[in-house]
Amino acid sequence: MPSIFSRIINGEFPSYKIAENDKFYAFLDINPLAKGHTLVIPKIEIDYIFIINNEDYKELFLFAKKVAIAIEKVIKCKRIGLTVIGLEVPHAHIHLIPINSIYDMDFKKEKLKLTSEEFIDIANKITIAYNLT
Repeated sequence: MPSIFSRIINGEFPSYKIAENDKFYAFLDINPLAKGHTLVIPKIEIDYIFIINNEDYKELFLFAKKVAIAIEKVIKCKRIGLTVIGLEVPHAHIHLIPINSIYDMDFKKEKLKLTSEEFIDIANKITIAYNLT
């Protein structure tokens, strides 16, 4: 059965897309720790990030870097935190989270509640910054 991320890539479920290319897809997390919290995923369904072949692994992180730079241009923060947990969805993914302290990446804290309009606005602004990077 395809993961929820594969279903997003295939257009079966909606997402707030930031960027994509032939191999990777970036979209806003719908349960964000911070405004601009983005997930970066390979389009191939692979469960564990460390079994991705070396070339795709490098390309995934270069894609994520460009997305992170775009997020940082739009969302006021000290840095973009990066984490790979990989337990909640059986599809390799990177979390890019705007942070001002280490505690901003605590997944136990309450998630933000954003409106659809807020997600759309944030996604559009980051997409524009991504395309200018």
